[in-house]
Amino acid sequence: MTDAPDADQLARSMLSLLGHDDDEHPAADGRAAGTWSKAPDFASDPARAAAVKEASARDRERYLTAGLVPVDCRFCHVTVAVKKLGPQHTAVQWSSEATARCATFAEVRASGGDSSRARSCPRLTDSIRHAVAEGCLEEQSTAPSPGDG
Repeated sequence: MTDAPDADQLARSMLSLLGHDDDEHPAADGRAAGTWSKAPDFASDPARAAAVKEASARDRERYLTAGLVPVDCRFCHVTVAVKKLGPQHTAVQWSSEATARCATFAEVRASGGDSSRARSCPRLTDSIRHAVAEGCLEEQSTAPSPGDG
């Protein structure tokens, strides 16, 4: 069994291969050569660090939940988060509980299959169509994209 390569060493070797080295981009905070991060940590400015942390949390929440609407399966009554991105594209976020309780996925598992390999649950697809028809879910989400704002 082999150990996974060190990520910093791998990144440095890739930069070296492309003609870059640590001397071209010295660390702004005076850290030793060979250590780097994508963004400053603002350790010397606690107020700014707190503001960045709060903004990052808001961005993360928006990215993960923007436009998602809870939809209940009319067959097995699991609830999933759904966002219609267009007529033929639907984003569905399954929770562990919903995946475990889904009747279609249970049938797949009972027959020896892997439910994570199933394209979708046709019963949930019908429930999503019903939610759109009832006006509970937009045909195409008007929520802003995660990167727009």
